[in-house]
Amino acid sequence: MAAPRRRRPALPAADRPLPHLGGLSARRFLAEHWQKKPLFVRGAFPGFAGVLTPDELAGLACVEEAQARLVRHHRGRWHLETGPFDEARFRSLPARGWSLLVQGVNHFEPAGERLLAAFDFVPHARLDDLMVSYAPPGGSVGPHFDSYDVFLVQARGRRRWQISGQRDMALVAGAPLRILERFLPEEEWICGPGDLLYLPPRYAHHGVALDECMTCSVGFRAPSARELCDRFLAWLPEHIAPAGQAMYADPDLQPAAHPAAIGDAMVDQVATMLRAVTWDREAVGDFLGCYLSEPKPHIVFRRPRRPLSEPALAEAVRRRGVRLAPESLLLCRGDRFFLNGEPVAPPPSAPSVRAALLALGDGRSLAPSTRWSAALLKHIDEWYRAGWVLPGGEPGGR
Repeated sequence: MAAPRRRRPALPAADRPLPHLGGLSARRFLAEHWQKKPLFVRGAFPGFAGVLTPDELAGLACVEEAQARLVRHHRGRWHLETGPFDEARFRSLPARGWSLLVQGVNHFEPAGERLLAAFDFVPHARLDDLMVSYAPPGGSVGPHFDSYDVFLVQARGRRRWQISGQRDMALVAGAPLRILERFLPEEEWICGPGDLLYLPPRYAHHGVALDECMTCSVGFRAPSARELCDRFLAWLPEHIAPAGQAMYADPDLQPAAHPAAIGDAMVDQVATMLRAVTWDREAVGDFLGCYLSEPKPHIVFRRPRRPLSEPALAEAVRRRGVRLAPESLLLCRGDRFFLNGEPVAPPPSAPSVRAALLALGDGRSLAPSTRWSAALLKHIDEWYRAGWVLPGGEPGGR
């Protein structure tokens, strides 16, 4: 009698080969390519036709909440227009040599959300959004570099990508876009539907449409030290109070020889007061949770026109599940959660609520369940009325 065959232990998710990374695991991709060197994968998404049609993208560019740009190269000069656009603008465009770009398509198209899920081995806190571009033959935004990581997925037609690891990042003076003055291509690919190109930050690249062409760009956040400092100092006063709530005082004030002068005693006392303003890693974590989950200024949440009653909503999400609205972002650090810039504190005595919130943040949806607690349903009801969550476990239309 043959000995029973032993099953190989399942690989951890981070070590499983991913076809859209050319068979690399997430762990290996991050170790070998992320912020280090490009990766091109032919046929990364077989059968991929994009997340919307050219007409749908043009329609989205006419929506006020969408961020749209029109880039043209005419007579040796670059021209940039920002949306929202009128439909008549597209009818007046030439047959070649322009590009339409729309940011945040994942906020409008469920298929965009599903595409982003292919890259969720990168923390949600680092994800920016999905941009989709359309170009007729010859359309381009010029040779340039981005300050962040990007995955470029070809959706329709063919685009020629040239890339370079050059250090010369001088820009064309006076151009409305960040166009490289000198571009020295080192590698080149003709990308067709389903092909993927990953580029680390500050890697020069130039894409030109060879025929009617659509490209999906998955971009990631990379805030500058200046931006982090500005936002943290703006956040700090409301969350960290100096010890003792001391007020400036000078009971030993002496007559001023020069009333315009700021005296040493004042400088010393204010320096002491400012040194009393301190923070720790927990405060920094709370700041990041609020800052990174905060929606961009142009985002508008749509409250339900005819909201369900609390019992009806509870029954709906028990039967159908619940999902984050496309514009929402739920992050966590330990037992602290942050939704759309607001801290969420689940009751310490309710570990099931924490587990559910963690699952909602990770997968952006929760499957139907009859075991949801009253505390969790209370959160869901509040967020539903704000337009932050929607009944139903799969991304879909409103």
